Amino acid sequence: MRDVAHIADGRAIWRGTGAGTMANFVAIDFETADYGADSACAVGLVRVEAGRVVAEASRLIRPPRRRIAFTHIHGLAWADLRDQPVFAEVWPGLAALIDGADCFAAHNAAFDRAVLRACCAAAGLAAPPLRFLCTVRLARAAWGIRPTRLPDVCARLGIGLKHHDAASDARACAEIALAAARAGFAVP
Repeated sequence: MRDVAHIADGRAIWRGTGAGTMANFVAIDFETADYGADSACAVGLVRVEAGRVVAEASRLIRPPRRRIAFTHIHGLAWADLRDQPVFAEVWPGLAALIDGADCFAAHNAAFDRAVLRACCAAAGLAAPPLRFLCTVRLARAAWGIRPTRLPDVCARLGIGLKHHDAASDARACAEIALAAARAGFAVP
């Protein structure tokens, strides 16, 4: 029986168990327009239940400011976003994907957690009380991968990726967690 890492909210806890366990989770990825955590301009979500992807959604979001500082990263410009709904209109429509999930999974979870909390606060919405699994930390613990940028982890695991596309990044994050579970790591 080998030791298996159970990783949630950036903490690694080692347990002796022979097979990975899998929670129902939602992989989430945000793209932001500028340096403000409240500037989500795209979100991708992938719902995993019993080790299988069961639902996916992605939305463009009109950010709170017109200046888009990161077009060079994600390719989204104000022309793509100006007619999109704001976060307060988008997020409630995604609630069904989150209902009943045990946790979120995100690559560099601190970033996505901060964006979710800031956007919910700005919109006057309660942030979901789910904990976050960080797939950066999971990739380091499970396979010793460094660097752990999303493209590096995906290349190592053979996961397809269109980096900085919120839907693709969320799907890749889900696939990383699923691969870790198959390798014997507990995914909370």
